[in-house]
Amino acid sequence: MTTIPASGLGHSLDLSSTTPTPFGRLVRVELRKTRDTLAGFWLLLSTAILTALVMVIQLAVGITQDDVSLSYNSFLTSTSFSIAVLLPIIGIMLLTSEWSQRTAMVTFSLEPRRPNVIAAKLVVGLLLAVAAVVIALGLATVCNALYGVLSDDPTVWNASVAHTAAFVLLQVVGMLTGFAFAALLLNTPAAIVIYMVYSFVLPGLFELGAQLMDWFDSIRPWIDFNSAQSPLVDATMTGKDWSYFVVSGFIWLAVPLAVGLWRVLRAEVK
Repeated sequence: MTTIPASGLGHSLDLSSTTPTPFGRLVRVELRKTRDTLAGFWLLLSTAILTALVMVIQLAVGITQDDVSLSYNSFLTSTSFSIAVLLPIIGIMLLTSEWSQRTAMVTFSLEPRRPNVIAAKLVVGLLLAVAAVVIALGLATVCNALYGVLSDDPTVWNASVAHTAAFVLLQVVGMLTGFAFAALLLNTPAAIVIYMVYSFVLPGLFELGAQLMDWFDSIRPWIDFNSAQSPLVDATMTGKDWSYFVVSGFIWLAVPLAVGLWRVLRAEVK
């Protein structure tokens, strides 16, 4: 029997006889929410435009500079930064929009089973991460073909299953990290600021600490999740790299996500 606490009533709301909303419908609704708002629409559009712009600039440099040689993986790798910056913000807004736009009460009234709603949001985030990868793969294919036609260098199609899988994992981890911070804070500006500090400030502090303290240098690989993801960019992960990735990922992704989801499922809706 599924029950949800009824705040201030001293008893629980019995949902056992209520027909749950089909999960597929929840996913479609959450997917529509990502583009219905101006912020969501422009964020999705900006991700695609920035990804294309990065590749176009890289193509122009490769054509005009004789000492630059490009390949398919070169174009694909260049998109990691643009997607990695914006995709986690999409993951943040998927969750925090319910509280920032004060729609949580409506959402959880129509579907009181919060785990289903949160799971639908998570699935949408994963779908958007995969969609971003597909767009990047398509643009990389087009740019690499153009590079072969417009430059004197031969076209190099050095794509591999391992490189593509690593690229997908990199984007999924980025989205999940943003989602975890969103669940932890339930506030869009705060989650974005914390994510930016985590992505751009914390790596510098870790690097400084490693240079100044030998003991910190030895433990840094186990606690620096950003650094642990670096080998994924060119698919050079070794057994030790995977150890660093799993341990630091548990600290910076699994724990915040678990605590955040626990908080969301129990947060008071106003």
